[in-house]
Formats: sequence, C-alpha cells, structure tokens
Amino acid sequence: MAADTTRTIIRDGIAVGVATGAYGVSFGAISVAAGLGVWQSCALSLLVFTGASQFALVGVIASGGNPAFAALSGLLLGTRNTLYGLKVAPMVDWHGPRRAAAAHLVIDESTAMTITRTSREHARAGFLATGLSVFVLWNLATLVGALAGDTLGDPRTYGLDAAVGAAFLGLLWPRLDTARNRVAALLGAAVALSLVSVVPAGVPVLAATVVALGIALVTKDAVEPQEDPA
Repeated sequence: MAADTTRTIIRDGIAVGVATGAYGVSFGAISVAAGLGVWQSCALSLLVFTGASQFALVGVIASGGNPAFAALSGLLLGTRNTLYGLKVAPMVDWHGPRRAAAAHLVIDESTAMTITRTSREHARAGFLATGLSVFVLWNLATLVGALAGDTLGDPRTYGLDAAVGAAFLGLLWPRLDTARNRVAALLGAAVALSLVSVVPAGVPVLAATVVALGIALVTKDAVEPQEDPA
C-alpha cells in the first residue's frame, strides 16, 4: 500500500511539473522580447528558478529600468521561498550537500506537494518528483520560448512589448483569493502608480514589493504555496 501511495505521489508531482514547466515557454519568449539574449534567459531559469522573480526582473528591464533595481525586485519576490524552506526542511530532513542541492528546488509547487504529507518518505517523494520535473521542464521550455522569440524580430510588431505585464497579471490573479492578498495588491499598485512619473523605471515595482512584504510581516500570516515556479 505504501509503495502504491508513493507511486501516486510521484505521478502527481510529475503532472504538476508538466503543467507548470510548460509555462516556461512564455518566460523565454518574453525575456527575449524584453531585450535579453537566449543564453541570458536560459541562465535566469537555470540559476534563479523562481517564476515570479524572473518575470519581475525582465519586466523592469523591459521598461528601461536599472539592472540593479531589476535584480533587487526579483530578490525580494524570491524571499517567499525562504519561508517555504523553513517548513519543508524538517519534513524532508536532509543535511549537508543534499540539503544545499534541495534548496534550489524549493518553489511554490514542490512546497505544496510536500507539506501535505504525513510521512518523511512521502514528503521526500512529493518534493523531488515535483521539484525536479518542474526544474527540467521549465528550463527546456525557456530555451524553446527564447529561441522562438528570437526569430520574431521587433517584438512590438506582435504586441510582445505588453506581454510582461500580461504574464505577471496572470501570475498574480490566482493569488487574490484572500482579503489580505487583495489589500496588498491594491496598496502595491497604488504605490507603484504614484511613483511611475517621479522615479526611475524599476523603483515602482520595488516599492510595491516592499509594501506586499510589509503587509505579510505585519499580519504574521504564512504565505500559502501557489501553482507557479517562481
């Protein structure tokens, strides 16, 4: 029975990986449209590997922002993975090099497939099946999207200059499922819009991120895992 359950967890983790990883095509195409090269887009997926942070970074770059602001925006969004790690680490109970390697796979989906398990074996199965499948497919899809985007020519011809905002909205929308998240989104948007005309590109996104993190700290409410890599 335990073996059957483990196989089911692995199957479900791979299914999540396929569904999530395929979205990497969008990131690859959008990243190239924002002005990054194919290898730069692929390096972001390989080394950063957290979807929301990657979209935030290329969004700032696409708007002409300072690369330092772009990196800081992505870093702040990625801090949610630290909270995930605090929950996942004792459940999988890895140490040394395995713990360090596993840290790179701590994303929304792998966390969601880990924290609901009742045994260490099942927690590890859910974490690895989901984390590895998302990682492999996200990176492959990024390469495909970047290569396809690189052949399109001027992105404005196809309306891809607006793709970053659309993609980021797609990531945000499913998260507006609680009053706290809706308030954070509205306040963050208000702060960003108020700064657009008075500060360099990238700063409004950074300020909105600080607002959201501040609300999370004030409410002391754990961030719930969602369905993207970010």
